[in-house]
Amino acid sequence: MGPRWKGKGCEAKALSDPMSAIVSRLQSSLVDSNARGLLSGSNVILAVDLEQSDLLNSACFGRPMLTADKEKNWCQLGMEEAFYLCYFLKCLEIFCRDDCPEAVQDLWQYMINRKSTFPESYRAYSHLRAKNWVVRLGSQYGVDFVAYRHHPSLVHSEYAILVLKEGDDGSSRLRVWSDLHCSVRLSGSVAKGLLALYIDKSGHGEASPSCLNGYHVEERILARWNPEQCREDQTIPESGTKP
Repeated sequence: MGPRWKGKGCEAKALSDPMSAIVSRLQSSLVDSNARGLLSGSNVILAVDLEQSDLLNSACFGRPMLTADKEKNWCQLGMEEAFYLCYFLKCLEIFCRDDCPEAVQDLWQYMINRKSTFPESYRAYSHLRAKNWVVRLGSQYGVDFVAYRHHPSLVHSEYAILVLKEGDDGSSRLRVWSDLHCSVRLSGSVAKGLLALYIDKSGHGEASPSCLNGYHVEERILARWNPEQCREDQTIPESGTKP
């Protein structure tokens, strides 16, 4: 299943300004401005200027917030997005309520406390982002994320993403055939491929974000087998002969 561009010229526009270049410009802008985000529950609130707001939107990080403040633009980042900007791109400092930035180790532990599956979901998110996919939450499709080849204004999402833990104890999704068929049928009905990312911690645990380097990600595309498409042409044997 290939990309479904939303209009004439969308593919050319995406090729002329690849996502890797947009993210690089965002990274440079945030570093130059010493960007600071405020930790608020399961989100990080970021005050940015107009140019940075446009870059965040173009790179598909966070969502704009409507406020009465007309001098600043505000953006709400999810946990995976914020940690990616902070830990991987190193272009964002995250604060709590005082003037001291949160140490990466403390931030890591805070996010695990807020979301027990954060190590797996973040590893999956960073795996896709590093390949220049645009990653958005996929709760409306019953999955963890959806992946776009470029900005959602130019192209429809291509994959519905399930994040699964390798060697799970049986509580995982897709543990029975009916779960698998439901997920495949649902993703197919909205013209998306179903991509399962299996996260194998390989015994590295989750004590610190440095453990992420030892996590192995296996990609598996799940599809429904259609016997009508796999049937071979067969000739009817003549009378008296064995097939």
